[in-house]
Amino acid sequence: MKGVLLVNLGSPDSPTAKDVKPYLDEFLMDPRVIDVPKWLRNIIVRGIILQTRPKKSAEAYQKIWWEEGSPLIVISERFSEKVSKHVEIPVALGMRYGSMTIKNAIQSLIDKGVDEVLLVPLYPQYAMSSFETVVVKAMEVQQQYFPNIQITTLPAFYKNEAYIKVLSESIAEGLKGFEYDHILFSYHGIPERHIRKSDPTKFHCKIDQSCCTTNSVAHHTCYRHQCFDTTRRVIEYLGIDADKFSISFQSRLPNDPWLKPFTDFEFVRLAKEGKKRLAVITPAFVADCLETLEEIAMEGKHQFEEAGGEAYKHIACLNDSDAWVKVMADWIKSWHATEALPA
Repeated sequence: MKGVLLVNLGSPDSPTAKDVKPYLDEFLMDPRVIDVPKWLRNIIVRGIILQTRPKKSAEAYQKIWWEEGSPLIVISERFSEKVSKHVEIPVALGMRYGSMTIKNAIQSLIDKGVDEVLLVPLYPQYAMSSFETVVVKAMEVQQQYFPNIQITTLPAFYKNEAYIKVLSESIAEGLKGFEYDHILFSYHGIPERHIRKSDPTKFHCKIDQSCCTTNSVAHHTCYRHQCFDTTRRVIEYLGIDADKFSISFQSRLPNDPWLKPFTDFEFVRLAKEGKKRLAVITPAFVADCLETLEEIAMEGKHQFEEAGGEAYKHIACLNDSDAWVKVMADWIKSWHATEALPA
């Protein structure tokens, strides 16, 4: 019997330093997130970051926490429940980090008679610190606890026509009534070395002006290319002029080269260049979370207005919209009936 496992990032159990600390420890000790030798990762994470970050992160979570719980968890649960009503096979939800484990989610599917699982990392673009770590963790859990089940992974869907359509139409809906000067596509940042590590050719990804637009097998696992390609397809669908948009990357750790330009720098640059009315979309996420609700919707607005901007619009992620639910349900139905996966 077939079943589906949806997996997103995860969240602490509460917006307190006590619960944020173990969550950050699990997240940042992942070798695909901070990819340095374990002894050095221990020093960076447990010796430095976890001494101060949990309190600061807890304060950020408190700003966006809902009565029902973590927005990412609540939205993901709503999405999972809606999808399950549109398909004939069991659907489970797990998180890469935190208490909603992948192991428990797979067990819930097995309890319903499932022995063949479609793993759906809820990330449009491929990155070793998001998509890849979900797949690796799921396979580790499968080998250790559930050797008799089969797992098939839905590929990164950054250029899938149905996804681009639903994303573009969601952006258009979010822009209604807002006359913008500029649209900023802000993607989650990653270290530049992650791009090179994910390059199967070991020579194509130079992170320059041309490698992401020069056709290569490396693009199958190149986060930077996939961010650019998602943006290109959306602006073509919506007919946005080339001088009306730009791309940036948010979130980073210090003392390490990360993808540029940085989103917070772009807020200032755009305002100082006379862009008074800014819309921001975050297409690396399918569900609103700390990074979109606090870093972009709240802090981004403040940074843009402090630099001279006058109007700021954060456009929500796809979340549990009916159109996005239908796209996911259609992919699942296709796999259930024919084993076909979206291109």
